[in-house]
Amino acid sequence: MRRALAVALMLAGALALADAALTVAWHEPVSALQARGEQPRLRAELRTLELRMPAPTGAQRRAAVDAGARALRARTREGAAVARLKIPRIGLDAVVVRGTRPDDLERAPGLLDTAALPGERGTAAIAGHRTTYGAPFRHIDRLRRGDRLTVATPYGTFRYAVEGTRIVDPGDLSVLRTVGHRRLVLTACHPLFSAARRIVVYAAQIGVGRTAKALKRGADEAR
Repeated sequence: MRRALAVALMLAGALALADAALTVAWHEPVSALQARGEQPRLRAELRTLELRMPAPTGAQRRAAVDAGARALRARTREGAAVARLKIPRIGLDAVVVRGTRPDDLERAPGLLDTAALPGERGTAAIAGHRTTYGAPFRHIDRLRRGDRLTVATPYGTFRYAVEGTRIVDPGDLSVLRTVGHRRLVLTACHPLFSAARRIVVYAAQIGVGRTAKALKRGADEAR
């Protein structure tokens, strides 16, 4: 029994060391598997939402975007899939959920519920983990001015260009202030393995594209 206990303790120690090594070199593996399993479910959830949302009309684009954002708020709850974020520079392609509670961010990056939605006047904000639950924002410190990213929602696809990066205190709400253009911020804990500060990446909206549903409808009408 003593020998079996010793072997079990040695294995447990080895696994703990392996987990720590993987977390430093990559990201925490156990929660990563959990987050990876969530993404297919979230993609299906987002597709269902897209089918249920009304396609943008031929009205003025800004008014259509505002109406779509209001409809999204009315049809979703915290933790629900609401958008898809793509950042080619760091190889990120992830569904985004509504809300930034701990439970929300364990599923995926989360849209701050008290901020603007993408495309609305003001500043939208997406938070994500850097070392756990798939670490979707682990490498946002690699983003540089001019790098492009997109946020695809059921009411429009919004293109952004990175403006810059700041390191701020966790309670610094100035990062959410409204500026002279539509803006998106990405935020995560900083430095790695610490919640002492926050890294904030600012990006300016540079374009608006149609949704896949609207494009399909336009192709059908053109036939």
